[in-house]
Amino acid sequence: MSEANDLQDVRARRRTLMRGMPAAAAIALLLWLALRYGLPPVPGMQAWPDRLWYAVGCCCVSVLLCFAPGIEAVAHERFVTPAMDPLAGAESARMKVNLRYLQNTLEQLLLFIPGLLGLAQYCGDGASMRAVTATSVVWILARFAFWIGYHRGPLSRTPGLVGMGQSLLVLLYVSARFAHDVAGPAGAAAVLGLFAGIELYLVWINRASRIARLD
Repeated sequence: MSEANDLQDVRARRRTLMRGMPAAAAIALLLWLALRYGLPPVPGMQAWPDRLWYAVGCCCVSVLLCFAPGIEAVAHERFVTPAMDPLAGAESARMKVNLRYLQNTLEQLLLFIPGLLGLAQYCGDGASMRAVTATSVVWILARFAFWIGYHRGPLSRTPGLVGMGQSLLVLLYVSARFAHDVAGPAGAAAVLGLFAGIELYLVWINRASRIARLD
């Protein structure tokens, strides 16, 4: 009975967690489109090295605004609290949230950065490079939303997860384009199919585990 109640609680929390996702995704999409088609073209983007450097610059700004402040937040609090000793177990709730934000942002950067660099490769001019700018801005704002929401409560961090969704879409696009360049349509289909298969397996194995717990 307790196990069933726990699963019901998990489902309720999942519904709460996902409640804000559709609105957040719609806002992120509208913002991305507004930046992609509303900004002026990025000058001097005809050569690949220039596009690469622009994307690297966007990555640097993203790290500066989203990752470095998390490090600073933890460092400043450690400097003036008993948590100065990392082994003392004296971290406040605020610091624990900031540490989780740092860990999550580090994980997200591993999706965001290679995708953004690859996207720059497939942008042929300054007009299409606006996609790199739009992707960076949306990712930065999503990180802010995630961090602020996490401090309000763990279930309020959902709007910030749209940045992960964007990074996955960009990574899928770049990977498919690269595989198409190497092996044609079959290569692109193979890469996308393998990823879809992994996702389906993860959904299936967790669903099977949930059903087993109910039994």
